[in-house]
Amino acid sequence: MFCCRLRFWINRLRLERGWSIDEILGVLLEVAVEPVIRTLLEDRERQDLSPLACLSANSRGRERTEDPCTIRTVFQVDRDRILHCKSFRRLKYKTQVFLAPEGDHYRTRLTHTLEVAQIARTIARALALNEDLTEAIALGHDLGHTPFGHAGERVLNELAPGGFHHVWQSLRVVEVLEKDHQGLNLTAEVRDGILKHSKGRGPLFQANGEAMTLEGQIVRLADIVAYVNHDLDDALRSGLIRSNQVPSEILTVLGTTHSARINTMVQDAILQAMAAPGERLSLSESVGHALYALRDWLYDHVYQVDSVHADFVKASRLLRDLFGYFMTREDALADHGGCRWPGDTLEVSVTDFLAGMTDRYALNLYYQLFLPRPWKSL
Repeated sequence: MFCCRLRFWINRLRLERGWSIDEILGVLLEVAVEPVIRTLLEDRERQDLSPLACLSANSRGRERTEDPCTIRTVFQVDRDRILHCKSFRRLKYKTQVFLAPEGDHYRTRLTHTLEVAQIARTIARALALNEDLTEAIALGHDLGHTPFGHAGERVLNELAPGGFHHVWQSLRVVEVLEKDHQGLNLTAEVRDGILKHSKGRGPLFQANGEAMTLEGQIVRLADIVAYVNHDLDDALRSGLIRSNQVPSEILTVLGTTHSARINTMVQDAILQAMAAPGERLSLSESVGHALYALRDWLYDHVYQVDSVHADFVKASRLLRDLFGYFMTREDALADHGGCRWPGDTLEVSVTDFLAGMTDRYALNLYYQLFLPRPWKSL
């Protein structure tokens, strides 16, 4: 209806006043009497997306009310806010598996995030779900990850009051820490998807604690599809493992190449959803079993092997020392880029500071604070 009304007024202005299309659109955007572009996009979602999709116009909204964008839907706005925030840029120098890798082709937390977003969007598009919501959740899901991967997370979980988990910190980043403690004010659906993406070694699909949207569930699936495949690829590239070590029963089901394995998992998820449309995603028994088996095999042969684990033991000690340093020198926190905000305890402020560090910043700061420097004579 809105599209018909818009065409009516455009044609009337062209015929009666002789306006060009550029003049008409210029006036509409300048005056902004109606959110023309956004309304068109919302209408397109209603027409094109599945009844199971989360429509932008039906979002549960933001914690703080704000004027909507006249051009972008609410989920496009969320995606853009995440993409342009400082925490997203810092993912470039945070460990995925191999600590501070020197090789150009090893994954970082940023490239992991981009691969998750690509896989998630592929599934969302095939199922006619909301790609913008899916991408926003995917881009924001690891914003709270610590330096040095899960080793850093384990250290902060021991030291921080009330424990620490990167999903809680990711939510804290978007709700509180970004934009000088104002937060990004994202929609409820994006924040929910970020909070519920992680599974560790637990089940991929579960009735309790599942994201409120199918788009959020897709990101949870895309996360594990991305990391088991790219972590295997990186481990092969490093020489840590050889391809003939991967159990043949896994490769028989999933495929013998990186792209084949991703395609198998993605295609299986799509076909399962099409065969039994509903409010939960699933994998076939064979693909699901092979996926879990590959994840468990990577824990035993990559993540926890001595050659990889030894560096993370050192990194853990580094973070412990930094935490202790700033807990006894509150004034030094601001000198090195940390912040004390009203209402936050010193422990919380130090935890936020350490969790936000990149690998290289943490290493350089440790060197600066704890290691002697050669004397330079004049």
